[in-house]
Parts: sequence; structure tokens; C-alpha cells
Amino acid sequence: MQSVELHAHSSLSYDGRDPVELLLEQASGVGLDALAVTDHDEIDASLRAAELAPEYGLVGIPGMEVTCAAGHVLALGIQEAIPPHLPFDETLDRIRDQGGLAVVPHPFQESRHGVLEHISKAELATADAIEVYNSRLLTGRSNRQAERFARRKGLPMTAGSDAHIAEMVGQAVTNVGTDERTVEAILDAIREGKTTVEGKRTPWRISFRQAAGGAKRRVKNGIAELLQ
Repeated sequence: MQSVELHAHSSLSYDGRDPVELLLEQASGVGLDALAVTDHDEIDASLRAAELAPEYGLVGIPGMEVTCAAGHVLALGIQEAIPPHLPFDETLDRIRDQGGLAVVPHPFQESRHGVLEHISKAELATADAIEVYNSRLLTGRSNRQAERFARRKGLPMTAGSDAHIAEMVGQAVTNVGTDERTVEAILDAIREGKTTVEGKRTPWRISFRQAAGGAKRRVKNGIAELLQ
């Protein structure tokens, strides 16, 4: 069994704070076996994290959080960035063309780019896996909806901290049923549904601080672009 963090953001994300070294240090410190850095529409930091991961005793899973036309999709196990704003089905195809795993995070949270605002549940069921526990929750209702949907459709289930600061890495963990410590073995086991999930809520004060920090960085970046 491998304990894996599948949803974390570095400073390369517009709303992330910390470099990958701090994320890796936290993942190792809390006893994880593997970490995927999944920045918004960026992959460079994740590739670096995957390269550095063995130094921290970890398996580094390269990936990103793609902003497709319908919302967010986690692309795990890829080596090249998936372009944003493509249709949902094409985004999944692009991920699979690289041998990657397409996981839909927080699908029922429309306020956080959950895809169900723009696609049907039948389309959602074409994903490789569904994130059924996201630590950044208010009531937990959307997580319960995601779990019920995944169970009804027989889809593999994952969890993710959706960490935007290093301290939150490991808040939600996917336990993956394989003894082999490789990216390929972990992703294959997820595809086969050999997972259990566990997690706890990101403290509200941290969620609010992350949101505020992301908004501040978006304004700063927007001003910088206007001045170019």
C-alpha cells in the first residue's frame, strides 16, 4: 500500500505559495510515499518535483491541473503540458495520449471550477477516476455527492489536499494498493480502483488565507501584464 498526495500546488500556480522543495519536505515529514504537484496549467515545477523526489524518499508523480472548457481536470503521469480551454473530452484524450490518468477534482463544486456546471454526469463518468475527498470543504456535501456518484458508476476514487501551502500537503491521502514504488504502478492501481481515501478538512483560516493570497497574486500578475 502506498500513501499518496495527488493534489498539491507550488508557487508556480497563481494561487500557490511555496517552492517544490518545501512540498517534498512536508510530504516526507508526514510519512507519504508519493507526491503529485499539480499546478494550474503549468507543469515545469511538477517535473522538477518528480526529479527531486527520490532525494526525499518519495515517488514523484508529474502532472498538472488543467483548466479545460468545462472546469478543472487533474492530469497525472504526463510529461508535457496539456493546453487549457479544450473541451472536456479532448482534454481527457490528450492526457491519455501521454499515458496519463485523468482525475476530475471537486466535480460538484461549481464555485471552484467543478466540471458539472458545464457537462453531464454521463460525460463525467468517462473520467479515469473521481476525487471524492477534497480537503478544502465547507460542509462536505460536495465530497459526499462525488463519492456517491463514483460508487454508483463504479469509478476509481481518489483524495486530494488541494494544498496551496506546504503545511497542508498530506491533509487528504489516497492509499493505493500496490507494493511497487513507481509512478506506473501507482497510476495503474488507481485505474484498477485499488484505492481507499482518508482526509481531514483544511482549517477555514488557512482556506481563507489561501484564497486571499491567490486573489492578491492574480491582481499583481494582471497589473504586471498591463505594464508589459
